[in-house]
Amino acid sequence: MDFNFLILIILMYMKNKILYLIAFISLIAFGCSKNFLEEKKSYDKYDESIFTNEVQTGWYIDRMYNYYFVSYRNPLQSVVGLYNDNRSRMTEEIGGTVGDYINPNKTLRLASEADAYYGASVGGSVQNNPYTRIRFANFLIQKIDEVGLTLPESFRKTAKGQMYFLRALQYFDLVRIYGGVPIVTAAQNASSTDETIREPRATSSECFDQIIKDLDSAATLLPMIWDVPGSNYGRLTAAGALAMKSRVLLTAASPLYNSDWDNSGNERWQKALDAGLQAETALTAAGYGLFGSNAKDWGAMTVSQDNAFNKEALMVVLLSTNSTSSAGYNNSWENSVRPRDYNGGGGLAATKEMLDLFPLANGSRPTENNYVDTFFFENRDPRFYRTYAFSGTKWGTKTNANKSTWFYRWRPSATGNVSYYANNQTNSPAVVRKMSNPAADTTALAFSGTDIFEYRYAELLLNIAECYAAKGDVANTVIYLSKIRERVGITSANNYGIGTLANKYAALEACLYERRIELAYEGKRFWDLQRWMLYDNIAESGNTVQKLGLSPINGTTRNGYYWQAKNFIASDPLTANDRSILIDPDAANFETELAKLKAVYQNKFVMTPLDQAWDRVNNAAVTILFRPNYYLSGLSASTLSNNPWLPQTIGWLDYSGAPGTFNYRQ
Repeated sequence: MDFNFLILIILMYMKNKILYLIAFISLIAFGCSKNFLEEKKSYDKYDESIFTNEVQTGWYIDRMYNYYFVSYRNPLQSVVGLYNDNRSRMTEEIGGTVGDYINPNKTLRLASEADAYYGASVGGSVQNNPYTRIRFANFLIQKIDEVGLTLPESFRKTAKGQMYFLRALQYFDLVRIYGGVPIVTAAQNASSTDETIREPRATSSECFDQIIKDLDSAATLLPMIWDVPGSNYGRLTAAGALAMKSRVLLTAASPLYNSDWDNSGNERWQKALDAGLQAETALTAAGYGLFGSNAKDWGAMTVSQDNAFNKEALMVVLLSTNSTSSAGYNNSWENSVRPRDYNGGGGLAATKEMLDLFPLANGSRPTENNYVDTFFFENRDPRFYRTYAFSGTKWGTKTNANKSTWFYRWRPSATGNVSYYANNQTNSPAVVRKMSNPAADTTALAFSGTDIFEYRYAELLLNIAECYAAKGDVANTVIYLSKIRERVGITSANNYGIGTLANKYAALEACLYERRIELAYEGKRFWDLQRWMLYDNIAESGNTVQKLGLSPINGTTRNGYYWQAKNFIASDPLTANDRSILIDPDAANFETELAKLKAVYQNKFVMTPLDQAWDRVNNAAVTILFRPNYYLSGLSASTLSNNPWLPQTIGWLDYSGAPGTFNYRQ
C-alpha cells in the first residue's frame, strides 16, 4: 500500500493490523528496569489477537514507552518523542546557541519554515512520529476489551490507563507546538480517498478537553503507586495523571491560549486550581510530597533513591549504567555538566543572568540588596550551592568525594595565548551541577544511570500558587510559595523572603520567579516564557510583560565573563595552597571557606568580559528576537500538502502563500 498522503493516515495504518517488534521484550523503556528495550528496525504485522495474550500485550505496552521516551536522556530536553534541548537554548539558562527562532536575522513565516514535529508523509514504512504514537495507543484502547476478555480485568485496566496517559502526553505537546490539531481517538482504515477520515483541525480548547478526558481515564484506571515497585517503578501512575491535569489546565488558562487571562474570575483559572488542589490531596494521601527537609536533601533528590520510589517524583524516567547500547539507555547529563578535569564534556557554563538571578540566603532578591556580582557566591539561597559549582566547590566523584575544581585563566601578555586551569575553558566562573551524582564514575560519565524527574511534586505546588495568584488570592499564593522555600531551609522572616506582594500581578511575577529558581535546568523555562508570551510585550498577550513588571526577553543577550589573573603572567597564578579551599555548604566551615575564596579573588583575579559575545551569528554579536508568530508554529508545507483541508495558523503563510486563518486561542 502506498501511503503517500496525509500524515494523519499514519495512525490509520490498515484496520485490524499493527506493526510490532519481533523481539523478546522483558524490560520496559520508561521505568521498571535499568535496561531498556533495544531499538530495532525489523517489524512484522500482527492483528488484534495480540491482546489475547498478557505477555504479548505487555511487550506492546513496553514498546510504546520506548517510542515515547527512548530519546529522553537529558533534563533540558522536552517534547515527546523528539527530546532535544532546542527550546531550553532559547532561554536565559543557556547561552551561545542562536537558533532560527531567536535569530534576529531571520523571519520565519512560510509553511516550509514551520516546525516539522507534526510529521511527514511516508511510504509503506512506519515512523515514530506523533500520530504513529497516537495510532498505537488508540489500537490498544479500542481492541483490548473486544478481544482480550480472557485477560485479567486489572491488567486490561492498567493497559488502557497507560495508553490514555500516553495519548494525552502526545496531544499536549502537539497543542503546545501548534495549537489545535486533528483529534483522532480510534484506529481507522488507511485511505487517500476516504473523506470520512479527513479529520478537521480541532480548536485548542477542544484539544485541551480531550487531553483532560484522557487523563481522567488514566487516573481512574491506574494505581497511585504500582503494587510491585521493584518491577514497575517508573510506569505511569494515577498520581502522574492527576498532576499532569494541573499542568495542562494551567497552560490552557495562561495568556497564550486564554485571551481572558486577566479576569480573576475566568473559569479556566478555577479549573486549573481545582485540578491542582485535587491532585495535592490525593497525592499526599498516597505518600507523595516534597522530598527531604533541607537543601542537602533537595540537592541529592535525584540520586538518593536511585531506581526506587521517591515521594517527589510524579513522572520519572529510569536510565541505565549499561555501556551496551542494545541493553540500556544512558543519561547524557552527567557527562555534559562535568568539566574537563573530571573527564567530562566540558561543563554547562552558567550565564551571568542566571548567576545574578538566585535569591540571597534570606530569600530576598539580589536587586533589593547590596549584591556584588563579582562575588556571586556569597550569601545565596541554599539551592544556589546545589545548582552551581564554582572555584573551590566540593563536587565529588566515585573515587574522590572531596574533589573540587577551579575556573580561571591567565595570559603572559595582552596578545599572548590564554591558558585555563586544567583546560576548563568556560564562558563563566561557574557551571551547572544540579542533578549530577557526587559518586559519578569519571571513567564512564557517558554511561550515567541517574534518573530524570520529568515532573516533581514541587512543580505541582508552584502550579497551585500561580492559580491562586491569577485569581487575586495573594495570601494563598504566599502560603504555597513558602512551602517551596521552607523545605530548603530559608527562614520564615518576611514571608520566607518573598516579602509583601502588592497585587495579583506581583504575585504572578513571584510565581514565575520561583519557578526559575526551583525548576532551573529541568526543561521547564521555555514553556513558561511561551505560555506567558514573555519574549515581547505585544497587545495580543494582554501586555503581560508590562503588567507583571518584567522586561521582555527580546533585545537581551546571554552573557558570561572570566576570572582572569590581574597581572600578565606566564604560569598558573595560584599555588596548591591557594587551591586547598574546599567549599562544602554542609560543612561547619562553609562561610570560612567562602571568605578564603573571596580573598583569593581579590588578591589575584579580576572580572573580565568574554573575548567575544556569547550570542552571535556568523561571528557577529546579536540580541534575541523571538517574533510573535513563533509562540505557536504553523503547520509545515508537507503537512498542508497532504492535508489540504487543514487551515494554516494565523501569522504563518499556507502552502499557497496565503495568510493563515486558524485562531489558536479559540
